[in-house]
Amino acid sequence: MRARRLVAVASVALGLVALSGCRAEPGVAAYVGDLRITEDAVTDVVADLRAKNPAPTGQPEAPGGQPPAQAPQLPGRGQVVSVLVLAEVCERVSAEKNYQPRGQVAPEQLAQQFGLSPDTGYVRQVAELYTCLSGVPTGAPAEPTAQDLADVVAAGRKAGAIPADVTDEAAAGQLDGEQLRTALATRKSLAEAVAAYDVTVNPRYRPLEFPVLSFSGNAPAVSVPLGEAGSDGVTDVSTPDPLSPGGPQAAGGTDS
Repeated sequence: MRARRLVAVASVALGLVALSGCRAEPGVAAYVGDLRITEDAVTDVVADLRAKNPAPTGQPEAPGGQPPAQAPQLPGRGQVVSVLVLAEVCERVSAEKNYQPRGQVAPEQLAQQFGLSPDTGYVRQVAELYTCLSGVPTGAPAEPTAQDLADVVAAGRKAGAIPADVTDEAAAGQLDGEQLRTALATRKSLAEAVAAYDVTVNPRYRPLEFPVLSFSGNAPAVSVPLGEAGSDGVTDVSTPDPLSPGGPQAAGGTDS
């Protein structure tokens, strides 16, 4: 497994509007305290994704017998909402605690990882978010519970990242390390920040989560919950393609 260092994200104010009163207004994707993230804002991000990352059409076979380029896998609305929510939370906690970024994530770095154009607004928003998160303290690595290990193993099997002939016990032993323990500490720190800033999510996006550690190919291994856990609707979060075997990596990280 290749260890990756977690990098954080700065917030994006896109579509956030001062709000008072009811927290279940039509056309609102999520609330962060007295601000709301509108469905129109999410639609604008998705439209920009599609416009700047069109599916290739009528491409001939590449030189050397390589197949033509495939359409990029675009983030779904739920993924966009999770970035906008966590970005606002990170911006607020950083301002309140005077946290300063310890690393800078370039959009070009993420564009290559995501297979998207670096000019895409979503890519730039995620880069800003990771930059912001780099300044949020996570505390000491957290020892995983038996349930934590079971959840990570289950996620790895779902992603195709754990060979079928490897037992759950063996997989848990391989996955339990500094990388996983740091991710669990990060999840706890961010979950506390989310709770402090009163996040409410439209039922169509529940349960809404943001991955802090992923298997190769961006399949989530450890995620922080954003808002309520219950789900009253179906989200359209993109489903990752099956992955080759490999250990998890921290979101937005670089090899260490």
